[in-house]
Amino acid sequence: MKPFLFALGAVFVLSACATTTSPTGRTQYVGAVPEAQLNQLGAQAFAEMKAKQKVSNDSRQTAYVSCVVNAIVRQLPPDAQRIGWESAVFVDNSANAFALPGGKVGVNTGIFSVARNQDQLAAVIAHEIGHVTSRHHDERITRQAGASGALQVVGSLLGSRYGEGVGNAAVQGGGIAAQAGFLLPGSRAQESEADVVGQQLMASAGFDPRAAVNLWQNMIAAGGSRPPQWLSTHPDPQSRIGELQSRAARLVPTYEQARAGGRVPKCG
Repeated sequence: MKPFLFALGAVFVLSACATTTSPTGRTQYVGAVPEAQLNQLGAQAFAEMKAKQKVSNDSRQTAYVSCVVNAIVRQLPPDAQRIGWESAVFVDNSANAFALPGGKVGVNTGIFSVARNQDQLAAVIAHEIGHVTSRHHDERITRQAGASGALQVVGSLLGSRYGEGVGNAAVQGGGIAAQAGFLLPGSRAQESEADVVGQQLMASAGFDPRAAVNLWQNMIAAGGSRPPQWLSTHPDPQSRIGELQSRAARLVPTYEQARAGGRVPKCG
């Protein structure tokens, strides 16, 4: 076992969980892993994925994604901005994206087939960043620790079997990301919460919040009634569209205020 994972095992055993309130007012149980350790785990998982999966060498795609990520990150609290955000584009036809603790964002090339402009891409990325800022990964690992026992959770990080994740290479190779629950779908509550937080973030960054509706319509058209992995744990697509539409209407003034204040992203 690597020294890092020995240390992480001790963290699981010794850390006390905490009760906190999510951005939408939901009670959360977090704290099985201190934030610094969780960020380290996210960074290690991201490095592992970049080593195992093909990363795009298309500079335009890379700059496009980086531009959208940076515009959204600028709307986060200062502490969240300072963790060193990084993005990568993976050559994979599946319409998937993810964000990890430690400020790591991955986008598959397949997402560009459904996110057809910068506002729709911002809807994807802001949703994923919303999972991070809402501490959903922390919540998931804390729940695992409570259900399985701390040492069993640490042991699962060394296993060779994944749940469904992002990219076949990572799944076949085994590793930390999915074993920690990083690449599994969130609960319905988490997915809905990431929608709320993400739409607010994109509007504040100067991206049109109505594009989240268009994105989901594109998803339905591309995949029929079955959504992609990254958005799968949610009520039916038509219910989601209704929620996104209602929220977008309320966020248009935020979007317009952002644009009037000079937040006018020009990513692509």
